Amino acid sequence: MSSPDSPATSTRHALAGVLILLGLVQQILGFTGALPFPHGVGYALWLATLLLWRDIPRRTRWQAGALAIIGLALLVIARWHYGAQIAWPAVTSGNTYVAAMLVGVSFIGLIGNRSGRTRPLGRPITGRRGTLGTWLGVHLLGTILNLSTVFMIGDRLARRGPLTTPQLLALNRGLSSAALWSPFFASMGVVMTLAPGMEYSRILAVGLPLALLSGLLTTLELSRRFDLAEVSGFSLSPRSLLMPVSMAILVMLFHFQLTPRLGIVSIITFLLPAVALASNLPAGPRWTLHRVRQHTLTRLPAMRGEIALFLSAGLLTLGLSTFVAAATGSEWRLFSHFGSAQAVTSFLAIVVSAVAGLHPIIGVSVLASMLDLRGSEQTLFAFTALASWAVGTSVGPLSGINLSLQGRYGVSGYRMMRHNVGYALLLSGLVVVAILTLDAWL
Repeated sequence: MSSPDSPATSTRHALAGVLILLGLVQQILGFTGALPFPHGVGYALWLATLLLWRDIPRRTRWQAGALAIIGLALLVIARWHYGAQIAWPAVTSGNTYVAAMLVGVSFIGLIGNRSGRTRPLGRPITGRRGTLGTWLGVHLLGTILNLSTVFMIGDRLARRGPLTTPQLLALNRGLSSAALWSPFFASMGVVMTLAPGMEYSRILAVGLPLALLSGLLTTLELSRRFDLAEVSGFSLSPRSLLMPVSMAILVMLFHFQLTPRLGIVSIITFLLPAVALASNLPAGPRWTLHRVRQHTLTRLPAMRGEIALFLSAGLLTLGLSTFVAAATGSEWRLFSHFGSAQAVTSFLAIVVSAVAGLHPIIGVSVLASMLDLRGSEQTLFAFTALASWAVGTSVGPLSGINLSLQGRYGVSGYRMMRHNVGYALLLSGLVVVAILTLDAWL
């Protein structure tokens, strides 16, 4: 076996980095309709993952391998036992849009700081105020920038040292709770597709206060469980907010004016690399190419854990959803009427499935396929789906936020789950009250 510094390993890493960059470029080309290979993004990212497989940390490697094997097994069973039609060339495409976004977000490291020196850090904000600042910063900016905000703020906090458990929990809960009301979140896009007749104003009226309560709950709970005196938080000062707020403004400009047909995730995927290139061009094309080359050969291969987890989770999602659809058919209905009792039952079932390792999008999609929603039932279903997404992604070990924290900062998704169980139980109680309130209002 080649040593970590051997020429064979360096060549393998370089090839994998080029493939990851090629996957990003193909994803961006796909936004213009100029993608020559329909599934080329998945092929490039999976091939890079296979090249880097031996370098992925063992725990992550076993987890990603199990997800991929289970997903493939479910696809095989759905095809040969139930006769489901499966587009085999497309099975590598699950979660590639998220993986490509993560690759695009990694270019944040090339924005500014051309000298390579790190700016001195000011005095940190600690205690409850610092933790609340982290939650609030991720929550407010995450409503627009989604998962990329976690890396912007998390990397800034990590400059002072490895992230602590309270910091990781604040990042996790700040982002996941934004699913309760943000119109730009992936959860809202899914829900609007499944329940096009929902009333967003009522979702906002219930979801936003609930999200703020989750922030208060997080701050009080973490201050009770941990000594926050030395735990630094994110400062909401203008200097700290300059870059993420600027990016949020650019994202909104593209979303509403320049590229209204593209979703937020797609805009982030191409916008962050473009800004990174533009910030380096004043130093000359040669310098810009040097930094891109260095990023491709070092930073992109280092993302192997994140990419492997997302691709494998995407394969599991595809396998499970295909299997469930083939096994249950499309005629059976779970509930003849969707009221508060059915909403609470559905919410709890989706959260429990998230704890078991399934992404809430699976439960939400399967639930929608077994319902015939009419009138105000769509609004109640929409809130139920968003609430289960918010709670499920915070506690689920295989959710996007926890997979990202594991791949980026090395914290186990199951460790995050254990620390979030109490929070999930308390927030679930608030969600049940909100469901009863919304049902009475409709």
